[in-house]
Amino acid sequence: IIDSDVVDESNLQRQVIHGQSRIGVPKVFSAAAVIAELNPGVDVIAHERELTSDNALELFASYDLIVDGTDTFATRYLINDACVLLGKPFVFASVLRFGGQVMTVLPGRSACYRCAFPEPPLPGTVPTCEQAGVFGAMCGVIGSYEAVEAIKLITGVGEPLTNRMMRVDALTMNTEILAIPADPQCAVCGESPTITGLIDYPAWCGTKHTSSNDDVTALQLQGELAARDAGANDFVLIDVREPFETQICAIDGALHIPQGLLADNDDIRTIAKDTRIVVMCLGGVRSAAACEYLRGEGFLSVHNLAGGIRSWIDDVDPSLTRY
Repeated sequence: IIDSDVVDESNLQRQVIHGQSRIGVPKVFSAAAVIAELNPGVDVIAHERELTSDNALELFASYDLIVDGTDTFATRYLINDACVLLGKPFVFASVLRFGGQVMTVLPGRSACYRCAFPEPPLPGTVPTCEQAGVFGAMCGVIGSYEAVEAIKLITGVGEPLTNRMMRVDALTMNTEILAIPADPQCAVCGESPTITGLIDYPAWCGTKHTSSNDDVTALQLQGELAARDAGANDFVLIDVREPFETQICAIDGALHIPQGLLADNDDIRTIAKDTRIVVMCLGGVRSAAACEYLRGEGFLSVHNLAGGIRSWIDDVDPSLTRY
């Protein structure tokens, strides 16, 4: 168990391994004590320290399987990259409000977390657990699914949840399985990885997207789409997210071309160079790179949807599924 935090009363609603009597106790020792009560045959090694780029490889090296129970994007990308670099299998899960998701990663054999989410959300675009709240029972549900995946990997039974992500919605009790293919252009597990060592993850996840005159806001895009539908405006909206992402949510009328396929796409070749183009992705990072590529190909009016589809959900259509 790796954790540098102490038990706080606010944790008890969802972190049920702790109790009132252990408020103020380091979480690693509180959890170890409960595990010992449940099964004294379990050998718990407590690492009362923060997981960082400086120690992750050393800490993970001694273990066969990593189970991610964290709640920050920076730590999740750190765990993913460390496990991929070490070849360590891991299971991750996350919960926000009434929804949760689970996925298993077998480095070298399946898609990793970066294949599913190449970029972190822009700072401030996703509320924290403290801001949005967490339905405590969902932590138990999703945590149990995560434990099942871990036990399956350890015992070798069943089919692991690889190249797939399970999403659970407690409000509707709907469960869906999304295909997550391995991305040959993934920065850490792809054919030509650009991440070959651990980076400064808090800084990377905290890098703010700087808007420019070439950015289009979600409200501006809404107006342009309405004008296009009325025949008063003509432009092309290109969504450069992966196919599994567009299954989760999409904007009607967008042309879907994954970023990695822009160079070989026939639809791009049919667009006149002076056509107005708006490019979108999840949070605005991939689309910004796609804009640069299209400008380099001679397109004269290329614009980025600032904040990606997340800004569209926030400002225009909150009924779409956020991920």
